[in-house]
Amino acid sequence: MKSYAFAGASSRAISMFAIPIARRFHDTARIAGVFDVNPHRARLLSEQTTHPPIFDDFDAMLRQTKPDCVIVTTVDRYHHEYIIRALEAGCDAITEKPMTIDAEKCRAILEAERRSGRTVIVTFNYRFMPYVTLAKEIIRSGALGSILNVDFEWVLDRRHGADYFRRWHRRMENSGGLLVHKSTHHFDLVNWWLDDDPERVFACGARRFYGPTRAERGERCSTCDYARACEFYVDYAGDPTMKALYFDAEHYDGYFRDRCVFSDEIDIYDTMSVCVRYAGGAQLAYSLVAYSPYEGWRISFTGTRGRMELEEIESGPLAGRQPKTIKCFDAQGKLTVHEVTVTEDGHGGGDSRLLERLFGGKPMPDPLGHMAGSRAGAMSILIGIGANQSIASGQAVNIADLLGG
Repeated sequence: MKSYAFAGASSRAISMFAIPIARRFHDTARIAGVFDVNPHRARLLSEQTTHPPIFDDFDAMLRQTKPDCVIVTTVDRYHHEYIIRALEAGCDAITEKPMTIDAEKCRAILEAERRSGRTVIVTFNYRFMPYVTLAKEIIRSGALGSILNVDFEWVLDRRHGADYFRRWHRRMENSGGLLVHKSTHHFDLVNWWLDDDPERVFACGARRFYGPTRAERGERCSTCDYARACEFYVDYAGDPTMKALYFDAEHYDGYFRDRCVFSDEIDIYDTMSVCVRYAGGAQLAYSLVAYSPYEGWRISFTGTRGRMELEEIESGPLAGRQPKTIKCFDAQGKLTVHEVTVTEDGHGGGDSRLLERLFGGKPMPDPLGHMAGSRAGAMSILIGIGANQSIASGQAVNIADLLGG
């Protein structure tokens, strides 16, 4: 049985990792300890699982509990600190995406992993979705020939998308912006589908919708004078889970979960376009907006032998109304449609499959390379990091330069 310690008692830590370990994988995994700078949330994780000891000192937790692995679910800007300290203490690390938020921190993680001989796993649950797995299998079969071009559009709606502008994610210094925090999933999928490395990045980005774009605004929804008239008002305090996790914990760290999406302090982009050239010659055109009327994504791959198209609508009037299909066209235009069974499990079935590989206790074959290590984590975030640098400079950025050669 392997033991796991938590760096960060976030909602993601509790729902995605801690509760499944305690309930589903209790025969093969146990929680050795939990650390968080907010003692209230640390207590919640402990109370909702197997009552592991709570620590206010991360290194003391490692010394006393001697875990096999540390699960890192802190604010993104601190991922590198806990990953590196875990590795140096002789532990493996499992980290939420993104692995970290800038090139310097990325290089430090890769060096610490090399130096320590321990292992970093990045939890890219999207890879495990049956829908995207089938796309990987089709590409690998050679049905499309050599992939020359990829068009990828992702839209976040005004509930989910807006939420990034309420939370700590709204500051570049915390999250690297959506091109790092959110798009790391998307860039990783393309890297994995193509089985190739990004080489050069050029991007445009702006904050056009959120931020100080209207005068009628307050500090947070729960105290705002304009709450009744604002279409972005949320009553998170009325949700028992949100209240317990955040509102009841505010007096410890001053973190407000319902900040105004029109705040002056927001400095991340809400409108982004990225072009990527891959080492093998493929080109990616990617876009992300965070204020769409509905949420979903669509992608197309065009190769020397054909074309493949995928689309998923996750919210809005069309969500769930159409079967999930993959359309493949051969070079002569003949259409083949693959239909995929829809599952209600988290992230289209990806979460449970990822958890089984992480905590199931049995070695499992991985012919498609679903499990992602530090290199995959680096290649995905470096596209976003390079895109941020390109937006700031107006110049294309080489991925190799971000890695220091």
